[in-house]
Amino acid sequence: MSATEVSNEGRASRRAGGRAARQALRSAPLAQDLRPVRAGLPGGQYRPLTEAGVMRIHEAALDALEQIGLADAPPSGVRIMTEAGAIEGDDGRLRFPRALVEDMLAIAARNITLHGRDPRYDLDLSGARVHFGTAGAAVHVVDVEKREYRESTARDLYDAARITHALDNVHFFQRAMVCRDIADNYEMDINTLYACCSGTAKHVGTSFSDPTHVAGCFDLIHMIAGGEEAWRARPFVSNSNCFVVPPMKFATESCITMEACIRAGMPMLLLSAGQAGATAPAPLALAIVQAVAECLAGVVYVNAIAPGHPAIFGTWPFVSDLRTGAMSGGSGEQALLTAGCAQMHQFYGLPGGAAAGIADSKLPDMQAGWEQAISNVMAGLSGLNMVYEAVGMHASLLGFCMESLVLGDDLLGQVLRCVRGIEVTEDSVSLESMRSVCLEGPGHYLGHSQTLGLMQSEYIYPAVADRTSPKGWEEAGKPDLLQQAIARKQRILSESQAPHIDPAIDAAVRAAFKIYF
Repeated sequence: MSATEVSNEGRASRRAGGRAARQALRSAPLAQDLRPVRAGLPGGQYRPLTEAGVMRIHEAALDALEQIGLADAPPSGVRIMTEAGAIEGDDGRLRFPRALVEDMLAIAARNITLHGRDPRYDLDLSGARVHFGTAGAAVHVVDVEKREYRESTARDLYDAARITHALDNVHFFQRAMVCRDIADNYEMDINTLYACCSGTAKHVGTSFSDPTHVAGCFDLIHMIAGGEEAWRARPFVSNSNCFVVPPMKFATESCITMEACIRAGMPMLLLSAGQAGATAPAPLALAIVQAVAECLAGVVYVNAIAPGHPAIFGTWPFVSDLRTGAMSGGSGEQALLTAGCAQMHQFYGLPGGAAAGIADSKLPDMQAGWEQAISNVMAGLSGLNMVYEAVGMHASLLGFCMESLVLGDDLLGQVLRCVRGIEVTEDSVSLESMRSVCLEGPGHYLGHSQTLGLMQSEYIYPAVADRTSPKGWEEAGKPDLLQQAIARKQRILSESQAPHIDPAIDAAVRAAFKIYF
């Protein structure tokens, strides 16, 4: 071999070694505080409502509570709220004087933390800190390979929780599917709760189909936590509670469930889910007014039971396609409603949550991509504390897709990078790197120490999405995005061996309850 050939081989080897080293650096996990994105980044850069608009919505909501009020509170709720200062009319509706609402807002919990079973996954809901997660009650699972829908099962819910646990950019797991393989509603509630907690140590959200199921579910929760005292110290499950039936009526049984959960120490999501043009007014601003009024009634209700109890202001107005009346969760109007609701929870200084990321598309295709991206970006930039239904949801909440959950991790990584924004510091605008490259160096920044130093902390890279050139894509066998998502899903499920429930506790749970997975 000639000296030239030896030299060329050495340069090639160094290039290959450098490339391998850079790839190893990119794949190595970063410390949490060095990651380019993470849970709880502050949003609030986007504000679709003017300050005058926020005040007008607030005033209209207070007027609605005083003049219209809410019907159908359970007797216990009537007693609780009238003793606090609500007024029961001859028509049976409870009306809320402005002073009562303001007094309850003054004592409502702020800056709350939703706990994970592992403290690494605690969620700080102060200010405009943003967190993304799942939610919903899909009755189908999307089979992307067969391009068909099938009924969801307890095992599907468990697998979705396991996948979520492995995804950095999905910060909590709220029940996303109904366990359609369980006929008994009590057993369904038990298995829903256990599937979620078994699959992840992140914060879990669940609901109860009947108030009589709450006590048994708390027996299960206390077993998982290691006792009631340990549970109350770090409640790692919240109750997603549709305490109202829009327009302006209490959901009687859900209210009874809410009362029981509050007394048992469970954080509440006060969920108002009207549908603009159907169960909520068609004007977007008035749809927000109704949702705010309903949730303010919830604030009164909760704090009349337990002042300062942790509760999330869950204004979730959805959108109708007014041509058909069908829900349109992937619309631009939905994105605007969610962002506007984020402004309202910040106006009150309360932790807030709403829905985004819903796809009307039936499969994880281009339509789903734009529907999920637009609303998630706007929710994040608006500073919504808890972005529910952010990943996996298709067919306007009727279908949940595991591959879409996996792809959503990449999508949310890009969303969170937008939320983080651009930091302007003395170092980031220093001209030293420009001077060295332009006047002394090679005329590019590819190997510059500043570039290498920032490539992991300033930039985020997709786990599944393809950024290769057409030539590189062809050399790699023309990988398909969905096939890549299927492969990552299968890899996560096959590698997810560490139990999130102690085996002894799991055995005790299975002896006490009928577990379907």
